[in-house]
Amino acid sequence: MAKLDDVLKGKSSVAVSGHIRPDGDCIGSCLGVYNYIKNNYPSVDVDVYLQSFSDKFNFIRYSDEVKHDKTDKIYDLFIMLDSSSLDRLGEFTDMFNNAKETICIDHHISNEKYAMENIVFPKASSTCEVLYGLMDEDRIDNHISEALYMGIVHDSGAFKYSNTSAQTMNIAGKLMEKGIPFTSIIDNTFYTKTYVQNQILGRALLESVLFFDEKCIFSVVTQREMDFYNISYKDLDGIVEQLRITKGVECAIFMYETGEMEFKVSMRSNEVVDVSAIATYFGGGGHIRAAGFNMKGTLYDVINNISEQLAKQLS
Repeated sequence: MAKLDDVLKGKSSVAVSGHIRPDGDCIGSCLGVYNYIKNNYPSVDVDVYLQSFSDKFNFIRYSDEVKHDKTDKIYDLFIMLDSSSLDRLGEFTDMFNNAKETICIDHHISNEKYAMENIVFPKASSTCEVLYGLMDEDRIDNHISEALYMGIVHDSGAFKYSNTSAQTMNIAGKLMEKGIPFTSIIDNTFYTKTYVQNQILGRALLESVLFFDEKCIFSVVTQREMDFYNISYKDLDGIVEQLRITKGVECAIFMYETGEMEFKVSMRSNEVVDVSAIATYFGGGGHIRAAGFNMKGTLYDVINNISEQLAKQLS
């Protein structure tokens, strides 16, 4: 397995990026790598590209240097993080394709191995956990530790999801020893919500529907509702998780409208359903207990199509 320092040897320019609609693990891994390169390779011209994300992640050093627009610049190396397929790169796809070398570092079981070099550990809790093993521990300062710890927290559900292992806890402990404010990282980026976020969460829960003998639950937020509350997808974090912990529920589905008859679907399961298999079937991906995809059609079309796949696993 190539270490990050080996990958960076001889490179003059590096681009770092992650998937569309970046979550905590994506942001943490991208800024973790960016900080690592800025700290240890000052002669390397490095840039990080991501779609816009919530202000709650701005505590990570260099978050203000993230670029949101693509460029024609050709990089010696393009590092793709936390993305199972190339189409998840969005507007930065051409930059990836034009780079002289590409590498993907990921933990999704559905990873399509689309880069020149692929480092994928499906059993890891997060891409940030994978990155810790690729970095020189002596070169990981507290700023890098904050980014990696935050990513691990988000993809492990604050260490309560089934993807949390003894290795996950061991790495988190080592990052904590760097003197990071681990309590505030969890509170401020994973649990704390604004008043309007609580409002939309309450509405999503109030209008949720149980089906399959109350083994499954779904809820949807329309574009009209998002406009009414003046929110974006960044304000919908945590809704699917709150649905998942409904007593007796095995699988939770949360959707929000992204266009006319177009939905972003997030799925979570507890013990039985492999939501990654369902997401992959519909052109998405993820983990056994957490996955997502996009689907076109009416709300009823989407739910009916998902229900057909759920029935195969729940029957």
